[in-house]
Amino acid sequence: MLKRIPFQKGFRIGGLFGIIVLSVSFLSCGEKAGAEHSRAPLAAALAAADTVINPPDTAAVVEVAPGPVRFTVIGVGDMMLGTNYPSASYLPPNGGRNMLADVRDILASADITFGNLEGTILDEGGTPKRCNNPSACYVFRSPEDYVQHFADAGFDFLSIANNHSGDFGATGRQRTKAVLKEAGIAFAGLAGTDEYAIVERNGVKYGMCAFAPNSGTCSIHNLSKASEIVSKLEEECDIVIVSFHGGAEGASHQNVPRRSETYYGENRGDVYKFSHAVVDAGADIVFGHGPHVTRAMELYKGRLICYSLGNFCTYGRFNLRGPAGIAPIVAVTVDREGAFQEGQITPVYQEKTHGPKIDSQRRAVNTLIELTRADFPETELLITKEGKLTIRK
Repeated sequence: MLKRIPFQKGFRIGGLFGIIVLSVSFLSCGEKAGAEHSRAPLAAALAAADTVINPPDTAAVVEVAPGPVRFTVIGVGDMMLGTNYPSASYLPPNGGRNMLADVRDILASADITFGNLEGTILDEGGTPKRCNNPSACYVFRSPEDYVQHFADAGFDFLSIANNHSGDFGATGRQRTKAVLKEAGIAFAGLAGTDEYAIVERNGVKYGMCAFAPNSGTCSIHNLSKASEIVSKLEEECDIVIVSFHGGAEGASHQNVPRRSETYYGENRGDVYKFSHAVVDAGADIVFGHGPHVTRAMELYKGRLICYSLGNFCTYGRFNLRGPAGIAPIVAVTVDREGAFQEGQITPVYQEKTHGPKIDSQRRAVNTLIELTRADFPETELLITKEGKLTIRK
């Protein structure tokens, strides 16, 4: 829109004033005839001054095409903010309020934020599971008010399909679900009862389902059932997010072997075959976790698969040495159909005394570049040193 120039209006008033003053001066001299003679040009001048001639608008109308509709989903790995079992000494200071403080703004910036909840949320009670091998088996129970830390960080979905969701039996699972519902956080991953969840944000429907090799969870081994759940979500939702807890653990298992993995005598699933099967069924984003270390990424049929997002925020009882102490925050941008557009990795690290902090060494980014190049040389996914995710051209 063109703005009127202020001085144009001032010019019209000034010109008119000059003409009137001139006319009055003639009259004051008693030159009646001259004054009468001057009325004709005066009237003409007044008429001319009141006539505004606007030049025709010759500017062509420019139509700007609307920008693409895009949505950002953030995914992180394993989370256990502290446990009051077997002792309250395993809880962080300040009621755990500082655990996510350094990354809270990043997590809350997405349209949807996802993470894996390791353990249960209840103040007391429940039946702790029995561990045959205490050196490789832990039991987690976080205080109920800790759920607010997840809510404050903007989490929309949490997976409860893992080997710790049953740490305190039926009581633990029931109370965990109740507390999450009260906080407005959706969850999924329990066979027969909570196999999937759907939330709507700004008119867009997001569906999530979660799988694991553990008792009571939606099975990572049953590809037919997994595909059925995903297909149902694909019909009802705009964007479908799939989570899995699978694969062998530790620094010696950072590569994706494209076969079933066994760890401590347990079949942890074929995460490669599973991920491809759920994308075939309609999944748009696949977030893996369970190995407690970062694993490679790939693009399959234009959908992003993250094979392990590592330990994200795991206080007190987790091994955080070496690669177990670094992890990515992965922000994925997709279109309305769920197809990958771009992404951004924020590398973080944690130590025994604090939660995730931004890693200036960018170790998780470097690890992802190396592992993705080694495990999926054929992928179209390009990861830059700055952590940018793009499609290779």
